[in-house]
Amino acid sequence: MARIFGGDQTEGDTKRVGGTYGYMSPEYAMHGHFSMKSDVYSFGVLLLEIITDKKNSNYFADSPSLNLVGHVWELWNEDRAMEVVDSALGDSYSTDDILKYIQIGLLCVQEHATHRPTMATVISMFSNETTLPSPNQPAFIEKRVKKGDERSSSTEGTNSINGVTVTMIQAR
Repeated sequence: MARIFGGDQTEGDTKRVGGTYGYMSPEYAMHGHFSMKSDVYSFGVLLLEIITDKKNSNYFADSPSLNLVGHVWELWNEDRAMEVVDSALGDSYSTDDILKYIQIGLLCVQEHATHRPTMATVISMFSNETTLPSPNQPAFIEKRVKKGDERSSSTEGTNSINGVTVTMIQAR
C-alpha cells in the first residue's frame, strides 16, 4: 500500500484495486479509496491472526462467522475472547495484556476509517496504560444463515436487497 502514496500524500483513489481481500480495508476493497488508515486495518487483521494463530479466511465450525475477524468479534461481545487465543502463547502474557491486544486489533478493523486509530496511536496503546475505547462492529463480518433461509450469508444489520445487476464487459 505504501508504494501507492506520493511523497506528501495522505490519501487517494485508484481504479485498480490490488492486494489480498482479507487484509484490505473496506473503503479500499469496495471503492478504491486508500488512506493512512487503510494500513491500520491490515495491521489489525494481522494482529488478530498472530494472537489466534489462525488465518482470517479460516472456517470456524463452532461460529456463525465466516472469518476470523467476525469470530473474534463474537467472542469479544460474549466476554469469551480468551477462547480464541493460541495455546502456544501459554503463560507468556497476562490475560489483561492479551485482552488489550485483542481490543487493539478490533479497534484497527473498524468499518469506518475515521473510527480506526492511527498507527502512532496504536503504538501508544501498546506502550501506555490507558483506558482503550470500546470497539464497534468491525467491517466484513459475514454470517452464515441456516440452510433453507433466503440468503446464504449476510452482513449483520446492514443488508440491502439489490434486484438489479449490471455487467459491462470491457477489454483490458
